[in-house]
Amino acid sequence: MREAWIFQINAGQGMPKQVVNQAVVTEDGIEGDGQRNRELHGGIERALCLFSLDRLLAFQEEGHPIYPGAMGENLTLTGLDWGQVVPGARLKLGRQVLVEITGYTSPCSTVQDYFKDKVITRTSQKKYPGWSRVYARVLQPGQIRIGDRVALMLPAGRD
Repeated sequence: MREAWIFQINAGQGMPKQVVNQAVVTEDGIEGDGQRNRELHGGIERALCLFSLDRLLAFQEEGHPIYPGAMGENLTLTGLDWGQVVPGARLKLGRQVLVEITGYTSPCSTVQDYFKDKVITRTSQKKYPGWSRVYARVLQPGQIRIGDRVALMLPAGRD
């Protein structure tokens, strides 16, 4: 099994999110983070948005001018098999925080400038399975830091 960790923590009131070295994670998400459209983002079932550094780097290789935090993800993680980060999977973040993946995000026009030709569907789970950001609910709040280890626990039947 590969080692995985938190590469970057991103929070703020606008887009792109700003890097923070550590954060307190509550049932509502990262303290100090906000979303403009609470109908589509945030809330208990979408408390955190997570994405893969490995996928971001692959997007850059495709020529997309994207970087960690640009798509509004709260956590940029590395070392995970992103195709295994599916609804029902749980992630232990550092020593305290436990989250459960609740679903995939939809491509959003607010990130179109980070994709060549503004083709945001490159992050569509339906068109490109395993290339979407994911939402998570917080099962156990606590504190996290950049560099904290991440452990993936797959839902029953997916190991």
